[in-house]
Amino acid sequence: MGFEPPQRLVRALGEQYGGPAAAEWLNRLPALAGEAVAARALEVERVVAPGGRSGLVVLVRRPDGSPATLKIAPPPAAPSLERAALTHWKGWGAVEPLDAAGTADSALLLERLQPEISLRSLPEAKALLEAAGTVRRLWVEPPVGHGFETVAERTAREAGALRASDDEGLAPLVSAALAARDGLCASSAETLLLHGAFGQGKVLAGERAPWLAVGPEPLVGERAYDLARLVRDRVEDLVAASSGASSARRRVHRLADSLEVDRDRLRGWTLFRAVESGVRTLRAGRRRSAELLLEFAGWL
Repeated sequence: MGFEPPQRLVRALGEQYGGPAAAEWLNRLPALAGEAVAARALEVERVVAPGGRSGLVVLVRRPDGSPATLKIAPPPAAPSLERAALTHWKGWGAVEPLDAAGTADSALLLERLQPEISLRSLPEAKALLEAAGTVRRLWVEPPVGHGFETVAERTAREAGALRASDDEGLAPLVSAALAARDGLCASSAETLLLHGAFGQGKVLAGERAPWLAVGPEPLVGERAYDLARLVRDRVEDLVAASSGASSARRRVHRLADSLEVDRDRLRGWTLFRAVESGVRTLRAGRRRSAELLLEFAGWL
């Protein structure tokens, strides 16, 4: 069968890596997927659509007939680091890798979850409760000699892009976000393994456990950074509500208290990550999504 990438993936890769680079990898994707399937003697069922934003996800069956999921991601997404984090977690709170150690290609063979059922299918309060319980399991000491970047390293690149913003109307918000990031990096003491892109959409229903995290962009640092993306989940609902600003601040406090994270540090990382995402989204031409993120950031 063919391995046609869903349009959601095509758009996301174009925004993240630039049109020419994304187009080149997408042109090679059918061959890469075919090679990964052949190397593992897999039977293909279907490509998951709309799927994720970081790679092609294919439902497959292994030679013994057991179900699995194959993910093919581009080199900038660092699939080797995703594999390393999932291997270190050993299925505790996250999807379990099925490939043998030392697999050479960039594809990931993973246990089969239910790709259409994420925490976003639950009512908000229940989703946040389950999300908190899931992400808590992922915060462990990183493996010795790991190759994960730190929160300071990743956000330094993002801060550089933010400083290049020439939108005068956003200047106060950008300045506040940069100041928050600088202060947080200067005073952080935690060095735990983090998911890096944790949110309700990154937690899928499974059989081995009710909910398991997928799609990490792993790095090492403090827990507050990892919670910041979760704070703004369902931002469109927050913005639409008359009590959106107070609800956002209550969510910061509730998540921080339930996971024993400092409120001010969570607020600071939430501000930085929301502004960084908003400015990047605005540059990509998705104005409505950017406006939601930046309005949310202004409440913090």
